[in-house]
Amino acid sequence: MAEKKVWNFGAGPAMIPSSVLLRAQAEFTNYNNLGMSILELSHRSKEFENLLNKTKNDFRTLLKIPKNYEILFMQGGGHTQFSAVVYNLLAAKRAKLGDNINDNDFNPPIDYLVTGSWSAKAVQEAKRIHGNVNIVFDVKKLKGVYGSIPPTSEWKLSGPSAAYVYYCDNETVNGVEFPYIPEIDSSVPLVCDMSSNMLSRRVDISKFGVIYAGAQKNIGPAGVTLVIVREDLLTPAGSLDQQRHNVPIIPTMLNYQTMADNNSLYNTPPMFSIYMADLVFEWLLELGGVEAIQAINAAKARALYDVIEQSKIYRSPVDRLVRSRMNVPFRIDPPELEKEFVNGADELNMYQLKGHRSVGGIRASIYNAMPLEGVEALIKYMKEFEKKHSA
Repeated sequence: MAEKKVWNFGAGPAMIPSSVLLRAQAEFTNYNNLGMSILELSHRSKEFENLLNKTKNDFRTLLKIPKNYEILFMQGGGHTQFSAVVYNLLAAKRAKLGDNINDNDFNPPIDYLVTGSWSAKAVQEAKRIHGNVNIVFDVKKLKGVYGSIPPTSEWKLSGPSAAYVYYCDNETVNGVEFPYIPEIDSSVPLVCDMSSNMLSRRVDISKFGVIYAGAQKNIGPAGVTLVIVREDLLTPAGSLDQQRHNVPIIPTMLNYQTMADNNSLYNTPPMFSIYMADLVFEWLLELGGVEAIQAINAAKARALYDVIEQSKIYRSPVDRLVRSRMNVPFRIDPPELEKEFVNGADELNMYQLKGHRSVGGIRASIYNAMPLEGVEALIKYMKEFEKKHSA
């Protein structure tokens, strides 16, 4: 049977390159000629450890990750990292201060830049764990709606007293992406959620203390979260964080040091998701690496935003300078046409274009695996739809 051509514009779980899916299909019942599926393989086996180490090395190569950074494979997605970051970075801050501060006086601020739904959720979790959360800015409170990033002159950073500064590089729901790495005090770790734009463009990893990304956007299927953490921020479980006052005890499964010491094999990891991630890494390497996909992503986003800019019925709710290359939300005037637009797209096998339930509208997610051909198909439909409703 001939397969129908489908374009999946879903925000996540998102498209996976077809060549990757086909290879996984071919190896599904016989991984590496072992006569068994990767789903059946012991995570303690040499074969899986070799796969895990290869996956780490391929990831390190793609992002040019310095040697003084650990790569961890964790579970629980971004929501779990909202907590893990607080626990680990507070412990790291306390360890750094040593005897220069009384335990009872330890209450450093943790700084959050709020640019959309995901950074707002990160703040909520941080406040559950630590009482001293400093909102550097909250765009919705400033503007009434997410869709911009204020100039740095309006930021209210805590400076060197902060345990860390946190931001979300690309807001999946709201379509806001930082066009730069925030400049902060060099003594303060910069923590970044890159779940929806990891591997989409070149970044200087050395500027960060911690970066994490759920896999289900640009890396592979849901189930694994990749964490890049600078070695000096690792704090052993059961040592300082349990002995010091005012430092929350790090749950074992959230402790970066524990994961690093055990090569992410403290417990059974999400093996199939890791396997799929490495197939995606191989695909990217064969394509020419991050630089190659960055150029493709720029072309896709430019073409789509050009249509929106030139349209009389489509409009972007995001400031031009901070528009995401991964998630392109737009509205249709009048709004009553949006349901018809989504239904018409479904009939043409262009799926999951409905905007997030919290904001409505339309959203086209055009991650690494979405080829230019898919974006061109959407553009063609958009032009036809506008012509139909402009007559």
